[in-house]
Amino acid sequence: MAPSTPLLTVRGSEGLYMVNGPPHFTESTVLPRESGKNCKVYTFSKDGTLFAWGDGEKINIINVTNKRLLHSFNLPKAVCLEFSPKNSVLATWQPYTTSKDGTAGIPNLQLYDVKTGTCLKSFNQKKMQNWCPSWSEDETICARNVNNEVHFFESNNFNTITNKLHLQKISDFVLSPGPQPYKVAVYVPGSKGAPSFVRLYQYPNFDGPHAALANKSFFKADKVTMLWNKKATAVLVIASTDVDKTGASYYGEQTLHYIATNGESAVVQLPKNGPIYDVVWNSSSTEFCAVYGFMPAKATIFNLKCDPVFDFGTGPRNAAYYSPHGHILVLAGFGNLRGQMEVWDVKNYKLISKPVASDSTYFAWCPDGEHILTATCAPRLRVNNGYKIWHYTGSVLHKYDVPSNGELWQVSWQPFLDGIFPAKTITYQAVPSDVPSEEPKVATAYRPPALRNKPITNSKLHEDEPPQNMKPQPGNDKPLSKTALKNQRKHEAKKAAKQEARSDKSPDLAPTPAPQSTPRNTLSHSTSGDPEIDRKIKNLRKKLKAIEQLKEQAATGKQLEKNQLEKIQKEKALLQELEDLELGI
Repeated sequence: MAPSTPLLTVRGSEGLYMVNGPPHFTESTVLPRESGKNCKVYTFSKDGTLFAWGDGEKINIINVTNKRLLHSFNLPKAVCLEFSPKNSVLATWQPYTTSKDGTAGIPNLQLYDVKTGTCLKSFNQKKMQNWCPSWSEDETICARNVNNEVHFFESNNFNTITNKLHLQKISDFVLSPGPQPYKVAVYVPGSKGAPSFVRLYQYPNFDGPHAALANKSFFKADKVTMLWNKKATAVLVIASTDVDKTGASYYGEQTLHYIATNGESAVVQLPKNGPIYDVVWNSSSTEFCAVYGFMPAKATIFNLKCDPVFDFGTGPRNAAYYSPHGHILVLAGFGNLRGQMEVWDVKNYKLISKPVASDSTYFAWCPDGEHILTATCAPRLRVNNGYKIWHYTGSVLHKYDVPSNGELWQVSWQPFLDGIFPAKTITYQAVPSDVPSEEPKVATAYRPPALRNKPITNSKLHEDEPPQNMKPQPGNDKPLSKTALKNQRKHEAKKAAKQEARSDKSPDLAPTPAPQSTPRNTLSHSTSGDPEIDRKIKNLRKKLKAIEQLKEQAATGKQLEKNQLEKIQKEKALLQELEDLELGI
């Protein structure tokens, strides 16, 4: 029997209601429309069989299959809801308040038994961030971060803390997905000159100097994002600083680290400087995609050795989304970008389509792995609110625009468990649609009044890099050794950074390019550890500085001597020699 199509839940100024998924798009009878603006929150269970929502007075739970109301809880101020993985518990959170005399407020995190409707436990949870307890997929263990410790409960018995993970100050933790043995990644921020670190443990082995499965420390981290792969064999850590002390980026600094449960760890070498916008694991757990670098951003797929497998080149993008089956990848530019999407077949590395979803603030894959949801929601954008359902080949199958005086606040798919929808063969031909296609508005570049009557010249601020397969091709020479590969990557990263710095210094908009001088910031001041090499590097820097001064004098019109001109001609050879010395070649 084929599975039913996922429902679409819509919340906005027109109320809360559900829409049947493709190919119907009619309003569903599962949930009678809740009119008015009182609904602040809703959620589905992980398997999509239960639905809970707040109507401004109560939190209600219905069974989606038979439309039966299971429970109503008197929680008018609840703003967060979450079901446990096997639908045993509903967690609710409302803002924490204290009484006027300063005494502690009533517990605001409630855990309800979904079968009986009784409250299992209440906790004080002041912050909305990470408010919800974390369960293992079989609900054998549940964990909360309390006073810089992680408290563990077993079999949904919240009256007894069975285990504690205590380090100096645990700021965040993430439980691994999948079955036993359960693993947990914890983050401890650095203090008093000590580095921050992330450690991996296997539950319940937390004690002793060798209890940790893996450890990775780093200095530049005010906060981290930890991402487990589906098989719970490795974690990706995006470490971020709030401020980039070099002044190169508005977003602060980010670095990407890889930590495996077998103890291996590495810094993922990203060939382009700039922010890390997004990192996602493929459902296969064998590769991940990173979107990074100053615009136009690069996107690269890496394997578990952190080696690049495929580079998608550069483009206007800041997000990546793998399909549920992992065989399609969407690279997109949302937010302050124009909504351009690239849909890729990642088995064959072929581009399927390039749709444009202008002004989108939300993106989600349908659990069937064939359809895509994009939406423009308030409060991020208060105009042109609405949503579209696409086929991955670029066809818009359904579109809904909210009336001009209304707003869309939230829209999402009903979830389904993995394996319910089988993976289908990828098609490259756009599927037929009854929705008329819209030509995306092409924004033209600003031209000052003095140039408006003159012919347009083809000048680009950036040359987009084309996609490139990084896998070693059959028939090539034997693969490089680890050291040679590391040196090659360093060399390429340095070359890319130098090229970027040069293009920033003298953009190709000028009709006649001025003589390029070596940017000072490309000259590294690191030491090799070998006094002889350091001495040579120092001498080369001195010569290059002298050449830079001579070029500046020539630019002001000063007549140079013959020997001075000869010095300038040696600049390229000196730069190459310096680069080779610094890379240890």
